[in-house]
Amino acid sequence: MADVARSRSTSWRDELMSLVEDTGVIFTDETLGISTPFMEPKRSDFTVRDINDGELAEPESFKDQVKEFAKAWGEMFLELGKGVKDIVQQSLLTDDSYIVIKCKGPIKKAGSRLRFLNDYLPEDRDPVHSWSVIFCVFFVALAVLMVNTKRDHVVSLVKKISTHPPSATRMLLPDGRYLAYLEQGVSCSTARQHVIVPHSFLSSRVAGIPGVKASLLEEFGIHLVTYDLPGFGESDPHPKRNLSSSAQDMLFLANSLGIYDKFWVLGFSSGAMHAWAALNYIPDQIRGAAMFSPMINPYDSSMTKEEISKTWENWLRRRKMMHYLARRFPKFLSYIYRRSFLSGKHGRLDNWFSWTLGNKDKGLTEDPRFEELWHRDVEESIRQGNVKPFIQEAVLHVTDWGFKLTNLAVRKKCPRKGFFTWFTFMHSHTEAECQWTGFQGPIHIWQGLDDQVVSPSMFDYVARVVPSIIMHKLPDEGHLSYFFLCDECHRQVFLTLFGTPIETTTTDEETQLLDIGATTKEQSSV
Repeated sequence: MADVARSRSTSWRDELMSLVEDTGVIFTDETLGISTPFMEPKRSDFTVRDINDGELAEPESFKDQVKEFAKAWGEMFLELGKGVKDIVQQSLLTDDSYIVIKCKGPIKKAGSRLRFLNDYLPEDRDPVHSWSVIFCVFFVALAVLMVNTKRDHVVSLVKKISTHPPSATRMLLPDGRYLAYLEQGVSCSTARQHVIVPHSFLSSRVAGIPGVKASLLEEFGIHLVTYDLPGFGESDPHPKRNLSSSAQDMLFLANSLGIYDKFWVLGFSSGAMHAWAALNYIPDQIRGAAMFSPMINPYDSSMTKEEISKTWENWLRRRKMMHYLARRFPKFLSYIYRRSFLSGKHGRLDNWFSWTLGNKDKGLTEDPRFEELWHRDVEESIRQGNVKPFIQEAVLHVTDWGFKLTNLAVRKKCPRKGFFTWFTFMHSHTEAECQWTGFQGPIHIWQGLDDQVVSPSMFDYVARVVPSIIMHKLPDEGHLSYFFLCDECHRQVFLTLFGTPIETTTTDEETQLLDIGATTKEQSSV
């Protein structure tokens, strides 16, 4: 029985071993015992290396942090875009949405008409994807071409604005302000004609009559006086100035210089605004006026709708915007002015003023003499670096002047008939006489027919409201060409205003009398 049991156990072991592959391990006949477990401390996977054994791990740099931060933001925006896309598809692009109902029909018609273009696409390409890529490439190429065409011209070096030492003569006004002025030509005591010139926007006393020769002024006996408007050049600013105060400054300047007789006033472009004010507020002191391409208020209520539309139609959009800002939001002009002529760098006149120049004006602005004169005038004009006087000047141009140009028209004003008139007649036994109103002196205007700055509609409006004005139409002349650096033009203007100059010849007896008079004057002064 024991043999049978041993054979059975042996056969069982053999069968089990036949199922398991030979591992090559040989077990001995030693009794297998159960050993006591040995507990070893488990080491952490994170070990700190010794400094001597190797280098420390480098900390994450700021650049890497920025990259990860940008990457995270990009992923957030991507998810946001997907969410917006889902919202649009679920709310706006459904069959019952307002946009789909209104646009589905036109888009379907346009798509059916343009479907033949899909024949030119590859067969394995989605038309929607293909056309979106084509349009994107087209717009990018168009933008590049537009940028290149604008920069084809040679970029000129930008000239910085220089500051010159003070050179003006100044006088004290009754309100405590100082007014800077410049005298040219003959002296005040020997002058046959006195001419006072208020300058235009972004100009100064330096301009006067640009390029006029001293010999020409002496030939006609002209005492030419130019002055800086308040806040321009070396004149003190006036916080509450208007066109009435401008006329009073002109009158006080004339009296202080000893011009007790009537004088002429000359205005160019926007400087004509101050000439118009002088004709209205101090007409008894003005002998006459000469204006070159004079500007008027484009919002004048006396203009007809047709005159207003013709005035604005040829202007650039930027110029229209500047007038609108000056009238409605003048504080915004400070930012624009500081980025243009108050930026410390010179620029082109037509860019700063948003003007369109004619052929002669373009040729004039390329003349080195004009560039030198223009730069010197601008440097003197912005000497103080204060933006408020320029804003004041721009606002004065487009707001109510305090008077109408129709007030300057010569009219006969008679007293109205009524009880008061009858009572006055019965009391004084004299009938009230009619009086002439308006400015009765000569007003000359020179206007270029190729002027792109002051439109002909302004010219026609002034002629309509002031019929006594003497018009001088100049074919092929622009806004600047007849007034700047033109000797023959200046002579022709003086001949028109003052007539042929008188040639003074003195005999020996007259010379002796003059010497005696001068000696007596010196002795009396001593």
